[in-house]
Amino acid sequence: MRVHLLSFGSLKSIFPEGGAWRELVAGESVAGLLSTLSDEGTVPEAALRSAAIAVNHSYASPDRVLNDGDEVAILPPVSGGSESADPEFSKLVALVREPIDSAAIERAVKAGADGAVCIFDGIVRDNTRGRQTLHLDYEAYEEMALKQMHLLRSEVIEHYGVREVAIVHRLGRLSVGETSIFIAVASAHRGAAFDACRWVIDTLKRTVPIWKKEQFIDGAVWADGEPFPEDIAGQGR
Repeated sequence: MRVHLLSFGSLKSIFPEGGAWRELVAGESVAGLLSTLSDEGTVPEAALRSAAIAVNHSYASPDRVLNDGDEVAILPPVSGGSESADPEFSKLVALVREPIDSAAIERAVKAGADGAVCIFDGIVRDNTRGRQTLHLDYEAYEEMALKQMHLLRSEVIEHYGVREVAIVHRLGRLSVGETSIFIAVASAHRGAAFDACRWVIDTLKRTVPIWKKEQFIDGAVWADGEPFPEDIAGQGR
């Protein structure tokens, strides 16, 4: 059987552009595949210790048995269901490549029953730890990122009791001062809106497969991601 291998962010160069196909014996597990990749030197052992593994756009455990045609992605720590058929809903959870229309998103989440709308507007700043930033490049494992963003929306509505949530992240090249992510939470009460908004951005930056490359005046680096939660961290080893 064959599986399709992908990698992203700081591990992007491990496989060719578009990924690589690998022949495996029937019944091979994620752990077996990764052991082979490590032993042959394709993937550094140190990288696997902090990586998470996704199979067909969902996080997978080491004992997951692979099937012919599976897509296996090796994900370094990130920086931060499918889309609804409703076009208006899809605007609230989206990956975009054009500038984010923050005012339009805020208008879309508001309703008469709301007592508060809490906003998080993530902006590209002009420096990181004293190094002057020229621009940022964001990339994502797009199908999985959208799936995780929809899950975040569902979870935060259920657990915090807010009425509506918008999560829109921009991909591609962003200049200083531009919005990279916009989150809006509408609720009857401000406390729930504040708490939910903070939970969404904190969780997104640890679980949604989006990475950023920082271009400074003296070079470019992939930003160090925040560690994955314990239940999905270190699946590579």
